[in-house]
Amino acid sequence: MTEVALESKVSPNKEASRSVQYTRAFAGLFLRDLYVLRRELFPFIIRVCMNPLLFLFVFTFIMPHMSGGAAMNPTASMAGANFGTVLLPGLMAVAIMFSGIAAVALPLAQEFGVTREIDDRVMCPLPVAAVAIEKMCFSALQSMIAAAVVFPLAYYIPSTPVAAHVTSWPFLLAVLVLASLTSGALGLTIGTSVKPQQIGLIFGVVVMPITFLGCVYYPWAALNHIRWLQIGVLINPIVYMSEGLRAALTPVLPHMPQALIVGMLCVFLALLSWLGIRGFMRRVIG
Repeated sequence: MTEVALESKVSPNKEASRSVQYTRAFAGLFLRDLYVLRRELFPFIIRVCMNPLLFLFVFTFIMPHMSGGAAMNPTASMAGANFGTVLLPGLMAVAIMFSGIAAVALPLAQEFGVTREIDDRVMCPLPVAAVAIEKMCFSALQSMIAAAVVFPLAYYIPSTPVAAHVTSWPFLLAVLVLASLTSGALGLTIGTSVKPQQIGLIFGVVVMPITFLGCVYYPWAALNHIRWLQIGVLINPIVYMSEGLRAALTPVLPHMPQALIVGMLCVFLALLSWLGIRGFMRRVIG
């Protein structure tokens, strides 16, 4: 009886000590990645800004100034709203998605390569699954930074005023966090499911199609005349990122119900996290 009582007293202390150790190790990995990002901040910002900047400059600045009216300006017929307002949430969603995937999938392609750099990470005093979660969390941070960088570009570059108004800060923050974590989970899934030498192919075969079919350049409701496509794109997680930011930032545009957006982002986050962590453990342990 005495030995059992002693074990029951010692066990909680061991659990507490282990939790502290895991927390410190997790924070150490996160701070290491943050230090690397700080050293490469300028290339990161250039990578995030270049595509949205060119797209905005051509379609929302050059074309509205072209002569010839709607015949020369295909963005002039955007269903009662200027194209800049439509693009604001969509380009933020693209920045979140691309940054999240690039922050996880591309480094994993190198770490799972011939040099097996991933072995250095998993030697830290953390469960293997926690190392994968740290990668997702750090990629989510990069995605939120990318969204913050793209927002002023998408707001100030268009020649016509952008009608942006935050309807609910808690909803906006929830969408940003869920979307960023989901993109990181997608990057983890891709990075652990594809051979390192094929990672570039994935961006052309998977990432680009889900972007163009992700309601980035048009609201989901605008697909009502193509019903089969409107239903088909619902399996695309970036649809809910775009619609969520559209509901939070540009309420003048049609958008999905907020509860549906949050619920589906949670579903995709849970599914992709499970697939990504399972694939990560298989690649590391197997």
